[in-house]
Amino acid sequence: MTKRNLYLSTIPVEEALSIYMESLKQVLRIQYERIAVVEGLHRVTKEAVYAKYCSPLFNAAAMDGIAVMAERTYGATEVSPVELCEGEDYVVVDTGDPILHPFNAVIMAEDLLESEMGKVKILSSVNPWQHIRPIGEDIVAGEMILPSGHKIRPMDISVLLSAGILELDVVKRAEVAIFPTGSEIIEPTSVPQEGDIIESNSRMFENMVTVLGGVPHRFKTIDDDYDSIKNKIQEAVTLYDMVIINAGSSAGREDYTVEVLRELGDVLVHGVAMKPGKPVILAIVEGKPVIGLPGYPVSAYIGFENFVRPVLELLNETVGEARVSIDAVISKRLVSSLKHKEYIRVKVGQVEGKVVAAPLARGAGAAMSLVRADGFCVIAQNSEGVEAGEKVQVELYKDPKDIDNTLVLIGSHDLILDVLADMMPNHFRHQHVSSTHVGSMGGLMALKRKEAHMAPIHLLDEETGEYNASYVKRLFQEPMAIIKGVHRVQGLMVKKGNPLKISSIMDLKGHRFVNRQRGAGTRILLDYKLKTLGIHPSEINGYDREATTHMALAALIQSDSADAGLGIQSAAKAMGLDFVEVGVEEYDFAIPAKYLDLPLVKNFIALLKSDEWKKRLEELGGYTCEQSGTYYLL
Repeated sequence: MTKRNLYLSTIPVEEALSIYMESLKQVLRIQYERIAVVEGLHRVTKEAVYAKYCSPLFNAAAMDGIAVMAERTYGATEVSPVELCEGEDYVVVDTGDPILHPFNAVIMAEDLLESEMGKVKILSSVNPWQHIRPIGEDIVAGEMILPSGHKIRPMDISVLLSAGILELDVVKRAEVAIFPTGSEIIEPTSVPQEGDIIESNSRMFENMVTVLGGVPHRFKTIDDDYDSIKNKIQEAVTLYDMVIINAGSSAGREDYTVEVLRELGDVLVHGVAMKPGKPVILAIVEGKPVIGLPGYPVSAYIGFENFVRPVLELLNETVGEARVSIDAVISKRLVSSLKHKEYIRVKVGQVEGKVVAAPLARGAGAAMSLVRADGFCVIAQNSEGVEAGEKVQVELYKDPKDIDNTLVLIGSHDLILDVLADMMPNHFRHQHVSSTHVGSMGGLMALKRKEAHMAPIHLLDEETGEYNASYVKRLFQEPMAIIKGVHRVQGLMVKKGNPLKISSIMDLKGHRFVNRQRGAGTRILLDYKLKTLGIHPSEINGYDREATTHMALAALIQSDSADAGLGIQSAAKAMGLDFVEVGVEEYDFAIPAKYLDLPLVKNFIALLKSDEWKKRLEELGGYTCEQSGTYYLL
């Protein structure tokens, strides 16, 4: 008879798991497959996914009414209304209809006074682009929709399809073989006799595997026979990614599992210091994880949660999810209608022990805010809103522990922030980068209110011609530091082939321009250049027309909604535009000096110094990174 194991070691749970996981990482090879997006729910992306199309695909009416040329409405008042003629001054549009040149604004139907057939009167003028959703307002072709290692949710599928993505590569679901053992075990459909035990643990495992994203394969009970157990395990490891053996893991006369596994492979752990659940077996056979769990139901459950779950998450490249509500401080004043209960999408992070919720886009068409959100802040009906700094309740999408492991960035937008957010969890498991785009000055204000760990900035000092340091020195009394990011090329984005022959800022006069929002470093750079050239902002057609990101600006030019805009070279490249270089600027990260010792910050700096970071920047184009990750104190 084969020798049986009569003694169990009792090492700590954490140590047992660490030993097992480190050994598995040396032998496991994650597998991938290509699937249709519509079949992607709860699957995990292999790599970052980028939009093929913009959304909206065209400038679209945001209201029912009429499309007009804004300049023909100027001067309209209640005393002196302006009459408009259909076909000449306006066309009737419904929500979602394309707005074509020369029309550049929409007047809501309820603001119109019918005059006579084919004519309406208006009592006030309208601004250009009023009630129009610009192309790329929600999704811009070429921007990252989902990062790698992302578990796909229902709203993600909708956004992927809107962006023209029909197929994508995902992690192959782990196939898990489940074997009950024991001569005394019977199926639930059998009539139990004395000494029989109805088998139910395997059905629990089956469903737990499904919930965790695996594919369970439950088999009939194996009798307590050494050769039978050996043959079944030997066959299973050739067909499946993981094997669970239930019962037979202790030191009884017929507990053969551990000796079988020692013959077939390596037993790394037999017995852990937990109660109930001590007789757990952690083994590797032919490069596959094989786990023996005790037969008592509670012990089996605890063993599964502590050991099977993390192995399945490793195989499926997922992390456990938990939907809970927490208290947080809102970072921005939110005004709400008394008529509605409103759900505000937010990014969440913790700064100095304070959970901060940063609101994302609130528009009904902003589907990407669902993808980017960490959860919802709910404003109750009959409430006028909340003030910045007030406590709110947030229902989380993410595991609460991720909040502590999230580096919060608020400030200037750049495509590299998406890249860093993609890299962080791949290099440092369970750690994340959250970024919200409010412009460089907005980021410094958030940093001053202790609502962020760092602020991405690129602020030109008009007097010295230097970047960033002088602004930080003026605004902060506490010790601060600048972490060097990248040198990036700023310039004029123009249509492919540059048909208007725009070669400098001087050539912008007479052409349609799109600006960045107030407080953005790019806008400050433009103002500096205009001042240097002696050009008043009023001479630039479109100076007051704003885009909140470089990609959104590029989309407006690519769609012929504008002729030019000042932005970064990588955005122009992503949208297939020509680019006229204006200058090289410094895009850095302002941070309180005391945060430099935080593990999250140290890991962030390590990313900026990595070879992968340099490679990713080369792919984007328009950046240099000789000083990335270095920092100096102010």
